[in-house]
Amino acid sequence: MGAQAQHIGPAEAAKRLGVSAKALRVYEEYGLLAPVRTAAGWRTYGAEQMRRAFDIVGLRRLGLSLAQIARALEGDAATLEPVLAAQQAKLEAEIRTMMEMAEKLRGFRGDLASERKPDAAGLVSMLSANAEPVIAFDLPWPWAGERFELRERRRLSHIVGPLGSGKTRLATCLAKTLPNAVFLPMERVEKPPRRNIDATHRGRVEAAITWIVDDAGHESDALLTLITELADERPSAFVIDMIEQGLDRETQEALIAYLRHGRCDARPLFFLTRSSAILDLGAVGPDEAVILCPANHNPPSVVAPYPGAPGYEAVATCLASPEVRKRTEGVIAWRP
Repeated sequence: MGAQAQHIGPAEAAKRLGVSAKALRVYEEYGLLAPVRTAAGWRTYGAEQMRRAFDIVGLRRLGLSLAQIARALEGDAATLEPVLAAQQAKLEAEIRTMMEMAEKLRGFRGDLASERKPDAAGLVSMLSANAEPVIAFDLPWPWAGERFELRERRRLSHIVGPLGSGKTRLATCLAKTLPNAVFLPMERVEKPPRRNIDATHRGRVEAAITWIVDDAGHESDALLTLITELADERPSAFVIDMIEQGLDRETQEALIAYLRHGRCDARPLFFLTRSSAILDLGAVGPDEAVILCPANHNPPSVVAPYPGAPGYEAVATCLASPEVRKRTEGVIAWRP
């Protein structure tokens, strides 16, 4: 009785780990985690299972696929080395930038303490380094010419909004404004995947599909079409209408993991989504942006992905699970 009391159910285990109960099932199906079964067949997790689960979740957050995690847990150090090297390089670059800013601020404070006139132009320049928008254009209907500006261009930008909010129009404007960008409409899933690609392009597609399948995703024409387009090196950016179209939950989760961690190039992706599997607000990284098209047709704006931020609740209410999204697939907004 005492030993059994130390075990917890999937819901409590998931809460402590900061993941969903579905994630625990995926880890189990992939052979990474083996919960203890009660006499009635219910899954439970003891100290040993939780220690292993914490290792899995930690490696997942470093960007490893499920296949890579399996190798790492078996002691394959070569799997971890490139991931840790990339994380270290990123952190060191951020530290250097922060130290440079701190030193400049120290100088400004020193000027104030010595009653010297501070370098106001330098201070303004440092604090408004990103003042000039990197993307700017006049919005079409339903915004009637209002200005849209992005101060930073992130690697992944999620575009979210309720039906009729104009997010598809925003996406098409982005595709026209960004130099050499390509717009991928939802109709892509109705067309057969491109086959006439060269060997280099095909190799990139196969590597990406393998990464996603290793991460518990499922092959399909919809996935192959999407990855074939994204593996084309000619466009400088992609804008994708409903990136989750035609993909099941497991594939959506593996796809967004691939876009965050497995994709090597840094070309920006802008994509519409209403799936909570694609846009998990608790998993948004530092090189991602969430752009909300409000229901009241105020201009689209960037929303910080944490509770209490302006627009956060509006974004959250636009998202639904892949299962719910599938039931409402094909529903469109219509205005006379």
